[in-house]
Amino acid sequence: MLNPWQIVATFWRHRELAWQFTLREIHIRHKGSQLGIVWALINPLSMLALYWFVFGVIFGQKYLVLTNETQLDFALALFLSLSLYHVFSETLGWAPSLIANNPNFVKKVVFPLEVLPVAKIGDTAFHLTVSLTLVLLGSAFASTGLAWSVLWLPVLVLPLLMLALGVAWMLAAVGVFLRDIGQVTAFVSSAVMFASAVPYPTTKIIHSPWPVLWTILRFNPLLQIIDLARHVVLWHEPMAWTKLGYVYAVALAVMLAGHLCFSLFRRSFAEVI
Repeated sequence: MLNPWQIVATFWRHRELAWQFTLREIHIRHKGSQLGIVWALINPLSMLALYWFVFGVIFGQKYLVLTNETQLDFALALFLSLSLYHVFSETLGWAPSLIANNPNFVKKVVFPLEVLPVAKIGDTAFHLTVSLTLVLLGSAFASTGLAWSVLWLPVLVLPLLMLALGVAWMLAAVGVFLRDIGQVTAFVSSAVMFASAVPYPTTKIIHSPWPVLWTILRFNPLLQIIDLARHVVLWHEPMAWTKLGYVYAVALAVMLAGHLCFSLFRRSFAEVI
């Protein structure tokens, strides 16, 4: 198995190619639209409006951490949660068909195919940055305001991107041989959202009538990342170092496993495609 430093060395060797492909992905996403990159603002805000109306207004949901939680406080926590979750859901959407949709690159023996998922993650990271910027701007008007704890945000985003990249490598490789996997990921994406306590507080799982739920879901790294981001970045609580260490350990393991899977399956890509 490759160690992390070998993967970093590979990234560094192909950094210019990865950068060019990342810019290409950003351009392709908004190519032909009248508003262009403005959709990077409209899409997350429209999703926020929908989820806020359903969970905040209709169901009256709150995260129950702040004493006098306002609708703005709830909306910001929901927006932050959705923004982080969206990285994972997007990955589940495009990863299974990524290699199959780029047969020309597969036939080029010298082309580093592992760059394709990296570029897609780079595109996702760009749009995540836009969303998180909106979160920080909005938090200036929230009950807790802005504080130095916002500097923890990059620390929490890094393992999320590592986790997404590992899953992307794995699904991209397996998707070449099992095309039906793309039909399953839509359901998995929805299941992951609720299993990660995106529109509701984690305490709902902890205090549910079925204790086994928390026994299992507490090992969900996405749930831990989202929960840490809400508590540390928005509500300015101390960092839970044990949870942070666990998140980084899982993210690193998934990234290494994904890269190994991609490297092993890559040898047969040309034969199948």
